[in-house]
Amino acid sequence: MPPVLARASAPVVALVVALLLAGIWGASPAGATELQHKGPDVRRMVFVGNNWDGTADIVDPGTFEKVGRINVIPDKDARMQEIATNPDRMAYFLAIREEIGEGHDQYVDDMYSSNDGRLLIASRPSFADVVAISLETKQIVWRFAVDGYRSDHMAISPDGKRVVVSASTANVVHVLDVATGQQVGQFPSGGSPHESVFIDGGTKILHASIGMVYSPLDDPALDPTKQERVLEIVDASTYEVLRKFDLRKALDERGMTKTSTAVRPMTLSPDDKTFYFQVSFFHGFLVMDRASGKITRVKHLPNLVKDTPREQYLLDSAHHGIAMNPEGTKICVAGTMSDYATVVDARTFKTGKLLKNGLKPYWVTPSWDGTYCYISWSGSDKISRISYATGRVVSSVRVGDHPQRVRNAFVAKDLVDKL
Repeated sequence: MPPVLARASAPVVALVVALLLAGIWGASPAGATELQHKGPDVRRMVFVGNNWDGTADIVDPGTFEKVGRINVIPDKDARMQEIATNPDRMAYFLAIREEIGEGHDQYVDDMYSSNDGRLLIASRPSFADVVAISLETKQIVWRFAVDGYRSDHMAISPDGKRVVVSASTANVVHVLDVATGQQVGQFPSGGSPHESVFIDGGTKILHASIGMVYSPLDDPALDPTKQERVLEIVDASTYEVLRKFDLRKALDERGMTKTSTAVRPMTLSPDDKTFYFQVSFFHGFLVMDRASGKITRVKHLPNLVKDTPREQYLLDSAHHGIAMNPEGTKICVAGTMSDYATVVDARTFKTGKLLKNGLKPYWVTPSWDGTYCYISWSGSDKISRISYATGRVVSSVRVGDHPQRVRNAFVAKDLVDKL
């Protein structure tokens, strides 16, 4: 039994187990197209989502100091009243807290800025929604309730006009208009839709689902029971699924018959022809050729928790965070369970120094200019910037409780002093 369940009360444990057995329980990329186009009246910033706090810190990428903090749950009382009067919503809310949130509510999973630097768009798992918050008034401008009971990872189009969000328990991905919050499309996923990244200049979306990572059935022989996992390419205009990769076949051909097919965070080569991604329980990452769908390289990284049972891995993640620099020469990796980060040479696959500057590294993102990768140490409530060139931590800054996603962002110049 996972340690969180072992500490939970009997009713909560029963609830979580019931959801799992019912098969209705559903559940991160640093791609080259993550950053939108910069306008003349904005300043570059870095957004950090503090999941357990319900806040987003704003960090200056030059000084690497905090310049502001946004409350992402200004409507908490209203949302809690809705949940309290809906037994289904309350059941999921409590289960998300105890199992996924390690005893904490999940208020900020992912976030982006609008191109004009006036909105912060955030997915809020425990409230099963996406909101846009005005950086000027600090109030909610629009709110979109996702299908099902939990929202998760997002991705924003290169032109900044659309944001996609995974609806974890509904097995769909919504596509929203950034300005209005209206749905403009959606596409199907597998169990627990997770990662999405715009590719090919924003004309397509690479998407992956992770399946039932909350299931206690973590033995490799039981992997097929953890829901359907997909890795697919979707047309970003029609939202038609154009291609599904057979990752099970690709892994089996490499002799990795016991390796999970649940794709976790992923990054791409500069030409979008090669995928680099982490999978559940695996210490390292895989490389896939897009054209053939074959696994071409496998990078093993140190496992510093060899005595830890798979059932105690954080939502099945051995590693959770990977980001290639714009030149395609270095790969920054978060070794989540082993509490380290490292930079791998993409050509030689040589592993850099293991950086143990915090606990539970949870996400990595390249800086807007490709000089650094930003990493969140969710167990230490700080983020660091790591030099791609030297593979060393350059500086760190304290943030809120349990930072997860880190994103390049914009803030309107006239709002910077008001943060």
